Amino acid sequence: MLSVKNLRVEFGARVLFQDLSFTVNAKERIAFAGHNGAGKSTLMKCIGNVIAPNAGEITKPKDFRIGYLPQEGIHISGISLWDEASSAFSEATELQTQIDLLSDSLQTLDSKSPEYIKALEDIGEMELKLDHFDPNTIKPKIESVLTGLGFQRSDFTRDCSEFSGGWQMRIAMAKLFLQEPEVLLLDEPTNHLDIDSQTWVEQYLFSYPGAIIIISHDLALLDALTTRTIAFSHGRAEEYAGNYSFYLTESKLRKEILIKQYESQKREIEKTKQFIERFRAKASKASQAQSRLKQLEKVELIEIEQDDAVMNFVFPSPPPCAQSVAKLEGASKVYGDLSVFSDFDFEIERGERIAIVGPNGAGKSTFCRLITGQEEPTGGEFTLGAKSALSFFSQNHADELDPDQTVLETVNAVASRENAPIVRNILGCFLFRGDDVFKKIGVLSGGERSRVALVSMLVQPANYLILDEPTNHLDVQSQEVLQNALKDYPGAYIIVSHNRSFLDPIVTKTLEFRPGEAPKLYHGNISYYLDKKEEENNTQKPVKAQLTRQVAISQPQAPANKISKKEQRKRDAEIRQKRQQVLAPLQKEFSQLEETIAKLEAAQSTLTEHMSLPETAADSNKMQEASQAYTALSSQLETAYSRWETISDEIERLEKQFPATS
Repeated sequence: MLSVKNLRVEFGARVLFQDLSFTVNAKERIAFAGHNGAGKSTLMKCIGNVIAPNAGEITKPKDFRIGYLPQEGIHISGISLWDEASSAFSEATELQTQIDLLSDSLQTLDSKSPEYIKALEDIGEMELKLDHFDPNTIKPKIESVLTGLGFQRSDFTRDCSEFSGGWQMRIAMAKLFLQEPEVLLLDEPTNHLDIDSQTWVEQYLFSYPGAIIIISHDLALLDALTTRTIAFSHGRAEEYAGNYSFYLTESKLRKEILIKQYESQKREIEKTKQFIERFRAKASKASQAQSRLKQLEKVELIEIEQDDAVMNFVFPSPPPCAQSVAKLEGASKVYGDLSVFSDFDFEIERGERIAIVGPNGAGKSTFCRLITGQEEPTGGEFTLGAKSALSFFSQNHADELDPDQTVLETVNAVASRENAPIVRNILGCFLFRGDDVFKKIGVLSGGERSRVALVSMLVQPANYLILDEPTNHLDVQSQEVLQNALKDYPGAYIIVSHNRSFLDPIVTKTLEFRPGEAPKLYHGNISYYLDKKEEENNTQKPVKAQLTRQVAISQPQAPANKISKKEQRKRDAEIRQKRQQVLAPLQKEFSQLEETIAKLEAAQSTLTEHMSLPETAADSNKMQEASQAYTALSSQLETAYSRWETISDEIERLEKQFPATS
């Protein structure tokens, strides 16, 4: 389908990758993985014909279309939103125009002439292509995609120039989705989406008819969507036949095997060197020593590349504060005729961890400005707690940085005393490495400036954090650094984000905003919130049934009749019998699983020892067989552990349902 052959891309002396070859088949879902700067976006631009590689070729069939969505830099103006989306079907319009012109020309041609026959053939080919476009479905498709991406019908006639950068990216995404190219190249497609639009995009991509290549730091999306991963590191690319989680597990295993091979080779080389040094001077052994020396010179040395150092960032010690960090009482906010919310009570207390979700325009940013005191409510009151020290990261903070200062100067100016000595290391955690710290703010991209603003906020002492989309421009490693720091942070924080894999381990409440509705608090993380929303959507019960249930609950309950000791003993016996019936099979399977797990763990341990043997490491076929066996054992163990956990929970539930009786 699409073929990349012996591709080489370099910038100056730095080689991003060389001799890179792979194919993309129909309907494949491929993830590009690796830290920022490894070459993912560059390769995507090569495939999308935005830049040319230094060597190699990219081949595709005739009339094969590739659609590319960059991270940023889309600016559309001079055309309405509807007309821009409709231009996705310009091919259909052009085909119909050509068919009409050729049909008219038939009237003047001799029906037996070669020109007439050629015109008929061309019309036939173009009509076959036109069959792909059903004119009756074009308008509903456009409406569906635009509304799915969060646009209101009132937006359809607006000029594209009226939309902000994030909405411009949605316009470009809508056009690509409507064009349905054979390969879709998506570079961080969910960066500018709210949680509703992200859910819609995910569902759309799952059923997309073409192939998809995606770069994303949303691990939940990658795991759900992709079936193949190409990882870039240290100028090389490695393929993994699975999603992102599979890649993480498999790459770790490959590294462990490589280290064992490296250590085995190192021991063999040392033995050979000792033999050469010992016998090279003896006449009887000189030829053997010389032979060993020649063999040693031909050995292809195994190299172990050092992983990028990951530093754990720690927030400056926050100052003490009161139990109530910030509070809104009876708050309302109105802009002209638009009421964002009214009579809203909300309080964030010391140490609370809250996620803010909802579609764009629902009031998330307004709420953040109110709960930090940056904007006064139209009605009601805002109270900032005693000794609350606020630190607020928003996307527009990047525009407030001094363009004449360097990255290092900007962060040093606001760093706490305890973080000042390690500012360069902290910047390294957030992708500013080496001489990058000496770049002027004015020459940085929008994403880079956003990261500088984030670091500048993080290095200041605070006990109350507001983070508005902090992960948009961070790679997976940097996200992990920030996530680990937030896990240990003792202060309170509110995070506006749709990144589930980032939020789930670090938030305990989710506050949802909906246009025209009162904000709603869910006492759980994002996964809990999504589950509850699905339950709410799937449980539309008739009002009558609800009223009946309420009446039944409100009715006084008749006192339970007292039962005799004989009847109680009979009931206890029935409970014991039922308990035995339901628990015995599960307890038996539970014991068998524990035995199976013990055997699998023992087999895995034996296999590990086998792989560390020199003779195994030296034989690539044996090592490959052992590696495959190890992967199979790991998969079996994971299944066994999962089943063990399920049965354990079920036994615990049934023991509560059927308590032991005396």
